[in-house]
Amino acid sequence: MNPKYKYEHQLLPYKIIKSATEGDIDAVYAVLKHYDGYIETLSKRKMYDEFGQEHYCVDETLKRRLQTKLLIKTLNFKIDS
Repeated sequence: MNPKYKYEHQLLPYKIIKSATEGDIDAVYAVLKHYDGYIETLSKRKMYDEFGQEHYCVDETLKRRLQTKLLIKTLNFKIDS
């Protein structure tokens, strides 16, 4: 198995998820960091410069909105013990 593939598809440990749902700041940051690449990919938009050249840029407003939605869903997530 390709080591890069294995690294990219690692799951968050249960302990971090549980701590994040309880509001632990470090755990919430770990969740946001884990999904940062995916959120950044979703936030890319096609832009054109003054010469009509096409560029892909991260829409920071959209990125922040997606991070906020992830944060809200994480804090509202209920874990059955």
